[in-house]
Amino acid sequence: MKYFRASRPARKLAQTAGGIDADHAPTWIYLWRVVASFRAGRRIAGTICFLTILLLVFRLWPHPPLLQFAPSSHAIYSADGELLRLTLAIDDQYRLWTPLEQISPPLIAAVKLQEDRWFSFHPGFNPVSLLRGAVRTYAHENRQGGSTLTMQLARLMYSLNTRTPGGKLRQVAAAIWLEARYSKHDLLEAYLNLAPYGGNVQGVGAASLIYFGKTPAQLTLQQILTLAVIPQQPNLRSGKFAQSTSLIAARTRLFKRWQKKFAVSEADVQLASMPLPMRSAGELPFLAPHFTDLVIERTDLSAHVDTTLDGSLQRLLERQMKNYLAQRSENGVHNAVAMLLDTRDMSVKAWVGSANYFSEKIDGQVNGVLAKRSPGSTLKPFIYGLALDQGLLHPLTVLKDAPTAFGPFSPENFDGRFVGPITAQDALVRSRNIPAVWVASQLKNPGLYQFLKSAGIAQMQSEQHYGLSLVLGGGEVTMEELVSLYAMLSNRGELKPIRYLQNDEKKSGPRLLSEEASYIVVDMLRHNVRPDTDLSFSPNQRLPIAWKTGTSWGFRDAWTVGAIGRYVLAVWVGNFDGSGNPAFVGIDTAAPLFFHIADAMVLVRPELARNDDAKPPAGLARVDVCAASGDLPNAYCPRTETTWYIPGKSPIKVSTLHRPVQFDVANGKPTCTQNQNDATRTEVFEYWSSDMLRLFREAGMPRRVPPKQNCGATQFADAPQFTSPLRDVVYTLRDSRPTENIALQATVGGGVKDLFWFAGNSFIGRNPAQRAYAWRPEHSGWYALRVVDDRGMSAERDVRVEFVP
Repeated sequence: MKYFRASRPARKLAQTAGGIDADHAPTWIYLWRVVASFRAGRRIAGTICFLTILLLVFRLWPHPPLLQFAPSSHAIYSADGELLRLTLAIDDQYRLWTPLEQISPPLIAAVKLQEDRWFSFHPGFNPVSLLRGAVRTYAHENRQGGSTLTMQLARLMYSLNTRTPGGKLRQVAAAIWLEARYSKHDLLEAYLNLAPYGGNVQGVGAASLIYFGKTPAQLTLQQILTLAVIPQQPNLRSGKFAQSTSLIAARTRLFKRWQKKFAVSEADVQLASMPLPMRSAGELPFLAPHFTDLVIERTDLSAHVDTTLDGSLQRLLERQMKNYLAQRSENGVHNAVAMLLDTRDMSVKAWVGSANYFSEKIDGQVNGVLAKRSPGSTLKPFIYGLALDQGLLHPLTVLKDAPTAFGPFSPENFDGRFVGPITAQDALVRSRNIPAVWVASQLKNPGLYQFLKSAGIAQMQSEQHYGLSLVLGGGEVTMEELVSLYAMLSNRGELKPIRYLQNDEKKSGPRLLSEEASYIVVDMLRHNVRPDTDLSFSPNQRLPIAWKTGTSWGFRDAWTVGAIGRYVLAVWVGNFDGSGNPAFVGIDTAAPLFFHIADAMVLVRPELARNDDAKPPAGLARVDVCAASGDLPNAYCPRTETTWYIPGKSPIKVSTLHRPVQFDVANGKPTCTQNQNDATRTEVFEYWSSDMLRLFREAGMPRRVPPKQNCGATQFADAPQFTSPLRDVVYTLRDSRPTENIALQATVGGGVKDLFWFAGNSFIGRNPAQRAYAWRPEHSGWYALRVVDDRGMSAERDVRVEFVP
């Protein structure tokens, strides 16, 4: 067979295919080699396709996250970004999982530059690096690993011993396996979260927080380079070796390489040669320990936890408590608890569970905010709130503070005294027990027990177990529950759940009191005079504080709870072991600490305590009442006061306490004549009950006893007579004309000055007897109208009203 010289392209192809001398090959050999080359190409292509498909299957096949078996620490922050605590993971490692997107790009670049410049391109191992490491390790006896980031990740994940050739091969295989299953993004993220940083510190998230007090996104270049070189020798470049020559030399070498690849400012050049302060794990903050314990216990935490706590307010409470207890320690006052809540969003702003978390003497690790204690008199505001809603009283309703037995229960006041007639407002702010128990005994559904159950007070016994003693602190509540109840008052009767974390949903809650009753109770508590009114400076004069004290039986618990603008603050003083102390009195021991904190809040951050919701509800009204009786003043009441009342609920009637008595001038004896002339004179007497007269005498304030008369009803014979509205007339009003109304008018006897108008039990208004009162009903239907004059005489009339468009 003839030989021929092939063309240059053909020779090249044949040489490539068969490896023979294509310049002198026979034609058939040349053709056979070309055909064989195509067959080999198909096999190679098929192999590549198979491997590609296999890789896709590995990637798409469901597989667990890389770090699912690596438990994470929890970094708990205050609302203002201050680290409260970094917890240990369940394997006692500081490992704070941080997404790659939250790690500074320069830090990622520095780690690649230090550990694996070809990370983005290799399949899990770098043959050149492995060969170089092997030569230096075995030929020059200078150990060098040559591992890629993926190989290091495999060693960390599978705890491989890579100091032997066999171990290194297993590491390479594991790296290839990881590369086949996970993306470069996931691998790099996993490495940065598992890299060793000395001791029990793993990952850049924990390392940056422990060593520099920053997140990985906030680091400076000097800090970035430091974290990039620590994993090569973690135990020699961290902790007490933070300023070692090994660390400084490694960081300097990396900085030089960094300068060649990235632009560097002059400031970075100067900082690179300066010492870098580094903290240790022992210097981690441990702030608001009781609160962070609660957050860890109650919530399902992520790695980064943002709480609602205000760091500056927390320190304010702790500082005030420490100073106060140091002043009172001689009286056996060694422990206190406090909680501060923002009622606008129900977020906890400060939480002090004990005076000293680390004190065994006071059982400091007990979370006093969650401890069940007797609330003393701090529940009384809710009794009066229920009574307001049930129409039993208004703030100036006069109650009896007199010895009273409620079946087998005969309560006494804290001071052992009785003051006689007292308004509901004074009875509340002066914490009188007898009036409070009487009011509670008059409550229907709900009573105080049902109210507390509706409020979610836990671990309550049966209602029969407490009886009326629940009014005076016979039950137990936690400070957290008590603060929630007072926040309900500030939120106009709506009980909202407390929030601990920033991402806790702001939820509405059940309504326990009406807006009107809640507002009135808070207003009543604002009349409580603070115990240090003799001070030259009193922020309470500028900011009204609604507050209440409480003292438990046996002097075991001293409480003060109140609303400071939009905040609710609670303070407790006592001993966790339940031992009593005569110094544990709410007004004497808890109230001063309460006001120290309140004053400090107002002085340091006055805008926080501003009350932006002081406007009363639309359903409230004001009315003048007789100061002595709390009822509408008759013509003989010498002094009136203005009070809140809830139309349709509050009890309003004309006072009959002050009554005139006519005396015959000649003999000085009372007479029944109604007409005053020169032969008679008039005196006004207060008609108190016999028990009240006795209390006045015992208190050294005797009252004149009215003379006995047998005048019957002749003294007030001229009762009012309706002139409008008329009988048997249907009054039609148009919705389109809101100014249309019905005239209320009546004729009265001589000497009557004022008339009081009622629709059922609802007080409508007051007007001079000579004028008509313009009344516009709320809806269609029958109304039972009643008119009462200022002498107490009354008349009634039914009227029907219809509204049309």
